[in-house]
Amino acid sequence: MRSGPLSHSTALLALLLPTVLRAQDPARPALPAGESQVPAGWTVRADTEAAGPARLKMEIMEPGWHLTTGPAAILYRRVDVARGAYRLQSAIHLFPGPGSRREAFGLFIGGKDLDAPTQRYTYFIIRGDGKFKIKRRHGAATSDVTDWKASPAIRQADPRGPVKNTLRIEVRGDRIRFLVNDQEVYAAPASALDTEGIAGLRVNHHLNLHVESLTLGG
Repeated sequence: MRSGPLSHSTALLALLLPTVLRAQDPARPALPAGESQVPAGWTVRADTEAAGPARLKMEIMEPGWHLTTGPAAILYRRVDVARGAYRLQSAIHLFPGPGSRREAFGLFIGGKDLDAPTQRYTYFIIRGDGKFKIKRRHGAATSDVTDWKASPAIRQADPRGPVKNTLRIEVRGDRIRFLVNDQEVYAAPASALDTEGIAGLRVNHHLNLHVESLTLGG
């Protein structure tokens, strides 16, 4: 999968700009409260039931999907179940917008009970200010595996246009690695984290993203 030079992001911007501008048009009618728009096969769960998945929109837009967010949420396909040794990878373009520097996005693994109060998963997120974090969720509670850490591997947000980062989680034996643009930013014993279960995307508030790819393999 291409890590992508800036020219690739510029070309993608030119391809997607009409749709991106339509998504940001304040004259467009808002989604009804408590509703989201996602392609068939995808499920959304917001962090809080009170917030609901209102105004979260995911559109098929080759290559991949374009995503604009309201509340923080996870998005997943129930067929994306990871067990044993595997690699989860996604190339994500961050577009300029209100949340482009301080709001986080990335991947989650080990999803269990995702439609229940006992949900749990591990997530790996980055921000446009060049920092990453790894967390765990168990029910309504979250715990930090790492603090926010700066990494030169992360391409930071650019007000002139989209910036692409490729995130990857690798599980091999009892070792789990977290990588950005092919550079390891953190590693830990896999037994210390939730690794087996549904995998998908994790997004925070007010983001404008293009998910070029999401692949799960051995």
